[in-house]
Amino acid sequence: MASSPSVLLRVDRLTKRFGANTVVDDLSFEIRTGECLGVIGPNGAGKTTTIRTCLGLTAPDSGQLSAFGLSLPAQVREAKARLGVVTQFDSLDPDFTCAENLRVFSSYFGLPKRVVDERVPKLLDFASLQSKANARPGELSGGMRRRLSLARALVNDPDLLLLDEPTTGLDPQARHLMWERLKLLLQQGKSILLTTHFMDEAERLCDRLLVLDHGRKIAEGRPRGLIAEHLESDVIELYGDGAKALADRHAAMAQRVETSGETVFFYLSEPKPLLALLSEEHTVRYLHRPANLEDLFLKLTGRQIRDDA
Repeated sequence: MASSPSVLLRVDRLTKRFGANTVVDDLSFEIRTGECLGVIGPNGAGKTTTIRTCLGLTAPDSGQLSAFGLSLPAQVREAKARLGVVTQFDSLDPDFTCAENLRVFSSYFGLPKRVVDERVPKLLDFASLQSKANARPGELSGGMRRRLSLARALVNDPDLLLLDEPTTGLDPQARHLMWERLKLLLQQGKSILLTTHFMDEAERLCDRLLVLDHGRKIAEGRPRGLIAEHLESDVIELYGDGAKALADRHAAMAQRVETSGETVFFYLSEPKPLLALLSEEHTVRYLHRPANLEDLFLKLTGRQIRDDA
């Protein structure tokens, strides 16, 4: 399968089934040099299975994959020399220090000792873990462990990073620090495939997005472009005991009205008439904001809870 120089990873009509369940369904996409491609979707949408297939950990039922012009999974060993991976769950060795985790992992790539000696301190500095070089993972916070996992994924100086929900479980400060590090990598010319459940993360980091549901691609494009294509420009959220009754009376003022719990969402392109009406209402609280990626996600995939992992 031919691959242009600017395309690092190409997935063409990938399908993967587990028994009668189709987890990835005829999925195609590309990642180009220097871009961050985000993959969003509910639990069970096929995000992790797609990454595992790209890494040769799960065999596809059909479709073609290539990385750096190498056929996958046949040439996955050669491709992994240029890949960096951060999985959903830390796989750090608890018996080794931070520095030792990086050194041991670098041995899998056959890097010369002088290269490793030079690279490990720089990676610890990149991860803001200089002072923790001799600490073991069990002594680190969750944010520190995630940064160490990212540093470990960089020991071979990869061209493409595959990051599967890298900030899940982190507090806001740790997430923002991780975002800063990922932005630095993009500025250095790295490419990133990022799966995430955080819509603000996707909007901050990603050049393009894939929206998956039930294993199928249901939308693809730039974040702001997708919002403009699929959504009204403005959202007014109503709260309070009278919100639902008010929504029933004035639903015609919006293109769409949705209810989630005690909150009513008005999706509309001209908010001024409704805002004028609400300024005279004192029984409800309201918030006026632009439409965002979370609205897009909920419109395309629904508001119902998904229990399947």
